[in-house]
Amino acid sequence: MINARPVDRTNLKLGRPRAPLTYAVLAAGIAVLLVGCGGPAQPAAAPAAAGTTADVFEQVGHVHGVGVDPADGSTVIAGHHGLFSLTAEGTVTPRQNPQAGGPDLMGFTVAGPNTYLASGHPAPQDTSTPNPLGLVRSTDRGARWEPISLHGEVDFHALDVDGTAVAGLDATRGLLLTSTDSGQNWQRQASLSALDIALAPGENTRILATTEAGVMASQDGGTTFTSVAGSPLLAYLAWADDGSVYGIAPEGTLYSSTDRGVTWQRRGATAAPPQAISADPGGRLTVVTEVGVERSTDGGVTLERLA
Repeated sequence: MINARPVDRTNLKLGRPRAPLTYAVLAAGIAVLLVGCGGPAQPAAAPAAAGTTADVFEQVGHVHGVGVDPADGSTVIAGHHGLFSLTAEGTVTPRQNPQAGGPDLMGFTVAGPNTYLASGHPAPQDTSTPNPLGLVRSTDRGARWEPISLHGEVDFHALDVDGTAVAGLDATRGLLLTSTDSGQNWQRQASLSALDIALAPGENTRILATTEAGVMASQDGGTTFTSVAGSPLLAYLAWADDGSVYGIAPEGTLYSSTDRGVTWQRRGATAAPPQAISADPGGRLTVVTEVGVERSTDGGVTLERLA
């Protein structure tokens, strides 16, 4: 259920002009997000696990999210063919039945130990589940998904969670939706052409978003957004529970902020453009790029290739 309420959009401002190349890269990503998939173009069954980096991404499909499960510290990757685990050997294994294949997880976030929230489209052989999925939840590490809300109505292309607070980008309508009861009911917030969003931990009124105009911030739970002066052009965001927030640029440069996204410090860079990022307290970052998975334990200053 979505509760509509008047939204003040007079505070939605555009930032300074950007370099044409990086602006075009982010604009292309946002265009994909807003258009949506319309439905998954998957094979009848996802490919079996394999051993090379190229094979890893062949079986996952395009990556739409990454997270670290606090239950065991495992890395989980959400993509076009479902949910996968990254092994210590640098390969991935499906968390759903590999013969049946998984749903097209367009939005994904870890909500707690063994518990994930997602959105997107059903697997191609699943004719009984509404398309789009709305918000779905797994409490068994991604083996099964249960519907929570907005089935057949909303395709979230970005999700973030903090306790019972959930924020999602409705890709079809270009809207930010928020929930205070774990996604059961939703409030319509600002119109927002963004690629990613991040909820401040323990403070549901502060939301950051990556847009063509740079980082934008809301202080009122998503009703209004303003540009963050001097912010870098970022593609993806990740807020750690210790209050640090991390961002990665379209070409792979990492940034960090210790003042809730007001100012940003440049760190290191990944070897290739990013597809997803997650953050843990203490500066441990996991980044999925176009060619592999990298991890940093020092807030993005240095990175190690995992896969």
